Amino acid sequence: MRHVCSGVNINHRERARQFLGVTAMQSSEQERVAIEPPHSGENSSSRTHYSASLFASPPSFNQSQCDIILRRQRRHKEGKPKFTAVPSRFLNLTNDFEFAGWGSISHLKLTPEDISQGEVEKIFFRDQQVLGQFTASALAANDILSGIFYTLPSVVAGAGVYSPISLFVAALTLFLWRPIMEEMASALPISGAPYTYLLNVSTKSVALLGAALLLLDFAATVVVSAATAASYLAGEVSLPFPVYVGTVLVFVLFTFVSLSGLRESARVATGVLAMHAVIMIMLIVASVIAWGRDGTAQLSSNWSLGQVGLSPAAIARHVFNGVCIGMLGLTGFECAPAYTAKMKQNCYPKVLRNLHISALVLNSGMMLLVVALLPLDVAKSGNNILSLLAQRVAGRWLRIMVVVDAVVVLCAGVLTGILSACELFAKLSHDRVIPHIFLATLPVTGAPYATVFSFMAFSALIYASTGANLIVVSQMFTMVWLAVMALFPVSLIFLRFSRPRLPRESQCSLFVVAGAIGVTTAVAGGNIAINPMIAGWFALYLIILLVLFYMSQNKVTMLRWIYWAYDQLPWLHRLHLTKGWGDGLIRLMRSLRRREVCSLVKTDEINNLFNMILYVRHNEETSCLKIVHFHSGDIPSEIEANAKILDEAFPEITIDLMFVEGQFNPKNLAALAHHLNIPRSLMFMSSPGPNFQYPVAELGTRIISI
Repeated sequence: MRHVCSGVNINHRERARQFLGVTAMQSSEQERVAIEPPHSGENSSSRTHYSASLFASPPSFNQSQCDIILRRQRRHKEGKPKFTAVPSRFLNLTNDFEFAGWGSISHLKLTPEDISQGEVEKIFFRDQQVLGQFTASALAANDILSGIFYTLPSVVAGAGVYSPISLFVAALTLFLWRPIMEEMASALPISGAPYTYLLNVSTKSVALLGAALLLLDFAATVVVSAATAASYLAGEVSLPFPVYVGTVLVFVLFTFVSLSGLRESARVATGVLAMHAVIMIMLIVASVIAWGRDGTAQLSSNWSLGQVGLSPAAIARHVFNGVCIGMLGLTGFECAPAYTAKMKQNCYPKVLRNLHISALVLNSGMMLLVVALLPLDVAKSGNNILSLLAQRVAGRWLRIMVVVDAVVVLCAGVLTGILSACELFAKLSHDRVIPHIFLATLPVTGAPYATVFSFMAFSALIYASTGANLIVVSQMFTMVWLAVMALFPVSLIFLRFSRPRLPRESQCSLFVVAGAIGVTTAVAGGNIAINPMIAGWFALYLIILLVLFYMSQNKVTMLRWIYWAYDQLPWLHRLHLTKGWGDGLIRLMRSLRRREVCSLVKTDEINNLFNMILYVRHNEETSCLKIVHFHSGDIPSEIEANAKILDEAFPEITIDLMFVEGQFNPKNLAALAHHLNIPRSLMFMSSPGPNFQYPVAELGTRIISI
């Protein structure tokens, strides 16, 4: 029931009380909500005084003003659904499970225990920002610099004598990504990118695409690193088993290493990188000395041989093919944003610079030494190019050191891939994408055994399904890496469009963003042209992961479809074996939807509240939403009324309104999360503005609106 009041020389609230008094005898048991829109002012000369007959007759159209809307609120019946007259899609079974209970309004004062826990989490966040530029660089540099062992053979096979040019051009493309990644990290200094970027600037469904690509990237890292390590070892010693058996043994070994609770630390990564750098420097110095001693005869011979029968167009094609394949040597650059929150302030741009320079110098420089000192047919015939170069310039002793370095660094890449996958699975589990079984740990070591076994089984499936073909997996690895790198400019476009108010320290040109997307598209097309089958392999594994993720994310939706199918078969309701299936499905759906999420609001604007609830309905499988407002005594006047209306407007969600006494800051937010037992990753808020004094990473919440 609605009533519109015209201008009267009394205030709005008094008018509402008069109306409620007049209608009290007619609807004494009905609760009403007064909605008073804002007014710019009142012109007393235009008012018509008719307070004595305020409700005797309605005002004319010219007299009326939408001052107050008094709306009858449906009576709350404890334990009863919000609506009982809504048509049901289920013809034979009940649909009461689709309707949640009524919400409540409460006031909360955080306890000293909650505040103490909030202080602990605040200190923990700040204490974990310990990585300097060199230590942070070492974590990703091991992946980038180990790529030299499996990139050079593939590039020289495709580009021949033009391989150094191709690798140099491939490394130059990172100049497009560095400003993009710097802007994203300054706006969202959170770990787990690009999955967490997409989660904060778009929908959860889009973010799951990023998660699937990341997981495929980690699996490809493990497979390529393990297979290359076994191949290098097999090229130096006579193994009593095939190379694929050696790869499987590496899988088994590092599965047990991961289950033992060993964690890759910054010190271990720095130690491995230091060893790798020393051996590579020794190889470079020995190669330069040999080049100076022997002259450029071998380089001239290779250059002449590589140009035989090639037109300028064919040469350009060889260079382009080398660029497409050479992107494999940049894998690992996408790992740096995954631990941004653990870096010291202003450290991230320096880390990207260090990684870029090392890849630029080592990949193209080492390839130039190979072309200058080894016959082209020898370089194309073997996978252990660097060990052959070491033998050529220094002898057996350096060759052995290079092989040992290759095995150690590549095995470190296997462990890095496993641990990165464990962190991603933990984030997905906290975000309720995958079951909480993936958070289960061994009692002694604390290792997430379900995650380790699942990920290693998926990696082994990739290796086995390709016929243990390292070339196919490496080419697919390039496609996966390109797809992951494409997520950064895409995330930046989403950020500027949907979260423009987020403060950031740097901002790159849209031409740079377009250039990065263009390079990704061109290089991906080039790789598909080289071997069209890799597109099929890439699509196959990506679709498998997406199907699994979306099935796990939409469990209630799938159960509702099963319930509908069960409803369409009435004869199943009469069988002794199946007559209880409906009740079982209802209990399961209710238990899955009972997990709470939280929306943090500042104002009482109903459109903002409405959009937040829409986000929850579309992205989270829950029937329990808490709308939380932090205050210091002043509460928005219409927030209670609007919450009641929205509680009725969304019958499938119980909307509780909670007023928390205190300021909105990271400590109180962590205290509230402890009190409600809701992870901060499931607390949603609108985008902070330029004057917001706390970093987004310290809050730990998800940004869901502009």
